[in-house]
Amino acid sequence: MSIPQLKTLERAYGFDEVAIVPGDVTINPDQTNINFTLGNFTFSLPILAAAMDAVVDPAFAILYSKFGGLSVLNLEGVQTRYERPEEILAQIIQADDNKVTHFLQKVYSEPIKDNLIGEHIQTIKKAGAICAVSVTPANTKRLSPIAKEAGMDILVVQSTVTTARHISKSYRGLIFSELRQTLSLPIIVGNCVTYTAALELMRTGIDGILVGVGPGAACTTREVLGIGVPQVTATMDCAAARATYFKETGKYIAIITDGGIRTGSDLCKAFASGADAVMLGSVFARAREAPGKGYHWGMSHPHPTLPRGTRIKVGKITPLEQILFGPTSVTDGTENFVGALHTAMGVCGTPNIKDMHKVKMVIAPTIKTEGKYFQAIQCTL
Repeated sequence: MSIPQLKTLERAYGFDEVAIVPGDVTINPDQTNINFTLGNFTFSLPILAAAMDAVVDPAFAILYSKFGGLSVLNLEGVQTRYERPEEILAQIIQADDNKVTHFLQKVYSEPIKDNLIGEHIQTIKKAGAICAVSVTPANTKRLSPIAKEAGMDILVVQSTVTTARHISKSYRGLIFSELRQTLSLPIIVGNCVTYTAALELMRTGIDGILVGVGPGAACTTREVLGIGVPQVTATMDCAAARATYFKETGKYIAIITDGGIRTGSDLCKAFASGADAVMLGSVFARAREAPGKGYHWGMSHPHPTLPRGTRIKVGKITPLEQILFGPTSVTDGTENFVGALHTAMGVCGTPNIKDMHKVKMVIAPTIKTEGKYFQAIQCTL
């Protein structure tokens, strides 16, 4: 008797399970171009700083802009809820491990203050930096006009999972095509992990897609809900949607891999998987200039009924410039991310990011352990 097959499973891959194959021709790393373009803006670093309270405040956004990158300010975080956010951040950092979730729920129950949105955006703009801000879909209609009036340049609409179609019995939902016409500025939407969802979002006229559900170091969505797709597969599927949409319209949509990147190798594999840029959270939370002072917590941690995040200590505090450009003082790939990308592109013979999308990758679950016997011994001592 044959047994009916109700469901099949596809194999999906994360950063630790794949490797990049070097090219047949190599080029000098300093001859590789890693520029990232979104709308009319071009950035010399294809790395976005995540819209998380432990990572980005106005001062960090201004500093990172001087290095050539783009930071995203969370318009629903402590910066827009409190006149003196540094005091609240200090209390979060000092909170007892057993009480921090309850404390965060209390902190983020404070109403968002419209005047603080305008003040922070104007602070960033007056310093000559490009200003990107993040809102959740539920608050986009209310907060985005305030942010636009204050001078924002780029809007990021972000939640754990975002789709172009949402079924609800409540009010008329957020329609991205209408938002695009109203704001007339670049819009990034996230997060998604599938070809179909990405393609439908692209067809609404947006400019960028954030890829990743649950891979962040401070996120527990995968543990709490069991939802997510490993980042290599998710990025490749969304990049395939980008190719389909480009054939349909001639418009190129940016794919931004968001979360799960801990080392330079992870970052390089994200680009080889099809990313145009990446978004980093915990990596930048280690920066001496970050507001979290070595701590990091998930955006969904303060959820009033079902928290999907945790506060973590991210390790050694390092100057932002060293994290980005070195010189590195460690051998684990957690510093000089920009140098790692230039070097990988040189070894692969790819002069730009779009050529990096074409490099060959292989399934290689032992890539980090093969021949590393003595390193493994040292780790156990």
